Amino acid sequence: MSDTAAFHPTAAEETWRVFRIMAEFVEGFEMLSRIPAAVSVFGSARTGPDDPYYGMAERIGRELVGHGFAVMTGGGPGIMEAANKGAAEAGGHSIGLNICLPREQQANQYQTLALDFRYFFCRKVMFVKYAVAFVCFPGGFGTMDEFFESMTLIQTGKAERFPVILIGSDFWGPLVEWMRKCQLGAHPYIGENDLDLFQITDDVDEAVDIVAKSHAARAAQRDGRAQQGAEMTAEGTVSGQAPRRADAATHFHDLTR
Repeated sequence: MSDTAAFHPTAAEETWRVFRIMAEFVEGFEMLSRIPAAVSVFGSARTGPDDPYYGMAERIGRELVGHGFAVMTGGGPGIMEAANKGAAEAGGHSIGLNICLPREQQANQYQTLALDFRYFFCRKVMFVKYAVAFVCFPGGFGTMDEFFESMTLIQTGKAERFPVILIGSDFWGPLVEWMRKCQLGAHPYIGENDLDLFQITDDVDEAVDIVAKSHAARAAQRDGRAQQGAEMTAEGTVSGQAPRRADAATHFHDLTR
């Protein structure tokens, strides 16, 4: 067998892979459907216990539990550990969505519910589907990925608007300034209102208050939409409409599933 063939699985292998993917979704849906409304907390795995942001993440985990929320992280060390620790020590639901990596991730010990994922995209669905808010602490590429995915979902209307809170003005401020100067100014690829889709704060109490008030308001809105029969996808996003095409081809996709 050639070297290139080794990187191209057979149709049978791909079919069985679908069942592994399905199993991750089934387990995630089954386990996470039992928890209270959750807040997904993101941030660097490299943040040490002596870092002020570690203490803030621990506190926000504790405060969110005090307001009746579950806390959901990637299950690793650093900010994830801190948020899980605060939630667990407060007696709440402390959830870790762990990921299998080539270099083994050290799962933190503060998870009251731990799920392991082989596939990043299955895991990311859980972060969105079962969260009523995102809280992003300073972090690396993974944190940026989660932040910008939330912006994409909200900006396109694919997800109902939910709070996305960035903790740490010294860290996030320069990024927002770049967005303003480059993405909005020099290269107008976003709209001015897009910069209002998230909030920056250095205050844990303010962050928790934003989440609590937004959740109460959205719960009332959801009740109204449920009476109107609004349709949602299985990943927790709005079903939407099929793209317009120039031809009149028949489409067999049921976008409500």
